[in-house]
Amino acid sequence: MMAEDRRLRAVVALAQAMAAAHTPREFWRAAALGACQALAGSFAALSVWERELGRLKVLVNAGERAAGEEEFPESETYPVNRFPEITEFLHEQWAGGGEPDAWVATAEGPPSAANGYCHQGAPPADEVLWGRVASLRRRGRGCCVVAPIVLHGRAWGELYVARPPGAPVFDRDDADFATVVASVVASGIAQNERLEEVRRLAFTDPLTGLANRRAVDIRLEEAVERHRTDGSVVSLVVCDLNGLKRVNDTHGHAVGDRLLERFGSVLSLCGAMLPGALAARLGGDEFCLVAVGPVADEVVRVADELCVRAGELELGEGVACGVASTGDPIGQVRSARRLFRLADAAQYRAKAALSPKPVVAGRDGTVMRLADAPPRSPHERRRFRGVRPEDAAEPWSEP
Repeated sequence: MMAEDRRLRAVVALAQAMAAAHTPREFWRAAALGACQALAGSFAALSVWERELGRLKVLVNAGERAAGEEEFPESETYPVNRFPEITEFLHEQWAGGGEPDAWVATAEGPPSAANGYCHQGAPPADEVLWGRVASLRRRGRGCCVVAPIVLHGRAWGELYVARPPGAPVFDRDDADFATVVASVVASGIAQNERLEEVRRLAFTDPLTGLANRRAVDIRLEEAVERHRTDGSVVSLVVCDLNGLKRVNDTHGHAVGDRLLERFGSVLSLCGAMLPGALAARLGGDEFCLVAVGPVADEVVRVADELCVRAGELELGEGVACGVASTGDPIGQVRSARRLFRLADAAQYRAKAALSPKPVVAGRDGTVMRLADAPPRSPHERRRFRGVRPEDAAEPWSEP
């Protein structure tokens, strides 16, 4: 097979692997491994420039890793001033399709035109090149090719591919092909960013920036399944922001929206007190927190703090807050709908009683009876989650 055919097949395989990735880490790994195969390397790394911190952060190390190299390092970063060959175009923009070239370094010493090194602008300082040489030797590699990744006309990061000692040194053709591979990776990154934005919009409330009902449904279903599998405590806090209609009628919807945004910030702040909790706006004046792991008492404490802070909001009238947790005596929870009904019943109880504190299912007998009894009429009180209008007059039962 001709070299051009092999390279074309490798590029196609790279693009397909990136397109098939479902998570950022899967994407990074696919990009690095695909580039490694395309350039006949033994190791590849994908890194991103963190401009605000002035450093290069490694996202993934793929292939034959050296001792101490992690596949997805949390803290492998390098300051920009160690890479002047990249720094010079870090803040530059390209128009008309022009892009920076790739360059090559070997463990034997600074690269030269003979082994394919090419570079825009003045050559970098020798000490930097020797730093790369030392890095190659320290990790037992023979040579590397580095290709900048350009996204939206700016340097996004770099693609690094290495070969072991004794393998052919990357030549000029390899360096040119590395820029092609980096461009394919850049296209994949751009597509991935667009998909992430679509996902973000699909699961985010546009007014508050919190999660939306769709995100809550998915998280809660997963949480309840985990509870059924390993007994993890799952808690749901449902809040109804009091007085929103009065604010809208008296001051206008813009002021009402501002109140919703402020309460969303309070909810986010309180949710951060529960590791991994999801803060969401269900719609209108309804919000919730989903927590997996923290004990029920800790969730109730945070809900109490939420009530206090909500009561301090200008123009607000506090919140009616209900809590349902599998850590309390609420019976068997076999579905997310059951937990929603209990939390909703507790919230309704808090609203009816004008309670300044959260009402907790399992600690208030009225809540359990309310959750398990059918409404006497469709308009008597707010329907609980998962009940269709045509089923409103029928008793609820767990499937």
